Order: sequence, then C-alpha cells, then structure tokens
Amino acid sequence: MIKTIIFDLDDTLLWDKKSVKTAFEKTCQLAKDKFDIDPEQLEETTREQARHLYQGYETYPFTQMIGINPFEGLWGNFLDEDDSDFQKMAALAPDYRKQSWINGLKQLGIEDEAFGAYLAEQFPKKRKESPFVYEETFRVLEKLQPDYQLIMLTNGSPDLQNTKLTITPELRPYFDHIIISGDFGKGKPDPSIFEHVLETAGIKCDEALMVGDNLMTDILGANRTGIKSVWINREGKTADEVEPTYEIKHLEELFDILS
Repeated sequence: MIKTIIFDLDDTLLWDKKSVKTAFEKTCQLAKDKFDIDPEQLEETTREQARHLYQGYETYPFTQMIGINPFEGLWGNFLDEDDSDFQKMAALAPDYRKQSWINGLKQLGIEDEAFGAYLAEQFPKKRKESPFVYEETFRVLEKLQPDYQLIMLTNGSPDLQNTKLTITPELRPYFDHIIISGDFGKGKPDPSIFEHVLETAGIKCDEALMVGDNLMTDILGANRTGIKSVWINREGKTADEVEPTYEIKHLEELFDILS
C-alpha cells in the first residue's frame, strides 16, 4: 500500500523550463532594443556558449553528480558555504555568467563586454520575476496531503533550490520533508539518495511512489531502488532505455493510479 509520494520539483511541480525561457526572452529583448538583433538568435548563441563554458570547468563532474544544469549556473549563487565544490562554483559563477553573455553577443558580431556584463546581471533578476507553477500542482497536492506523506526530492544546489521555493512560497507547506541532492552529497539517479528518502520517511520501497519528469534521474533512480515510478510526460516523449511503472500526461492522472 502506498503511504508516501515522492515528487521531483523542476518541470514536475514547477515549470522551470518556462521560467528559464521567459528570463531569456526578457533579457534578450534588452539586446534587441539596443542593437536591433534577433532575440531568439541571441538566446540560442548564449545557451550554446554557456553549455560550452560549463563543461570546461573543473566543477563539471560535480555538477553532473548533483544535477545542476548550465542555465541554473546563469542565475544561481551557490552560497552553500560548507562544501568546497560549491565554493568553487560560487567563485566561478560571476565570470561564467558574464562570459556566456559576452560570447553569445560576439557570435552575432557584437563586441560589447560592458553590455554583456549588464545582460549577465539582468538574467537572474528576470528569472526570479518569472516563477511558473503548473496549473494543476496545488489542486493535486491539496487532495493528496490528508492521505499521504509527501516528500520533495530535488537535484540541485540547496541555495538555488531554496530560492525557487522562496519565490513560490505556497509549495513548501505541503511537504513533510524536502530533500535536496546538494545537501545529501549525491543526486538522482544514485540509489543512495532514494534509500535516504525511504529512511527519512520511515517506509519500505513498496510503500512509496516516485513522480517525476526525467527518465534518467527520477525514474531510473526509483527503478534501481525498487520504488514504483510515475513518469509525467507532458511533452509526448518516447521512453527508450528506462521504463517507468506508470506514465501520465497530467498530474491529476495520479488519482487513477492511486485508486
């Protein structure tokens, strides 16, 4: 019998992709106003440059293990002072942001370091102004809360994930526990973080259900730990290598599975 439902955060409850896309659109619009360039092209070149820079840093293996993507690096501060890897990321972040935008502009023939630095400062502000939550999120949590223990299991930097929860304060009260990979030291799909969730919840693997959008982290990790998994597949992707126990397109379909 299911006693505990474990939810991923980004692109399961929070619509993170839309928040990042909106922050790019608002920031790139500033460049269009100044240089009359195509904002979509600037978004593309800046994303490309950010990915390229990100993979070149010594912190890259750590970000892979914890689950922090390049675009989170464009607005996170990584102020998780006890951890040496987070300290390295915090030291790298200001230059990483600046160079991503400066190089993105350069790809479009614009050499303007001061403006690149200005865009690098604007992007985190625009991201914080653009929190999106899926329209069904609160309805579903409201209905589940009386009958189930709810746990949030999210990959990322504690500083950044807590910032996301601060700008959407309505989410936190629904959860009995919030577990962030950067606090634990390993991220999904590592089985140890799922085992840590089971211990925290005081349950066995067959009493839990993992709900997430990412096959390679949420679903793979649950499968490896013997936890039933629900893949929320809003974009109509194909499950190739990893097979979820259940697949849904909308969070409200969870109730059919639970009944």
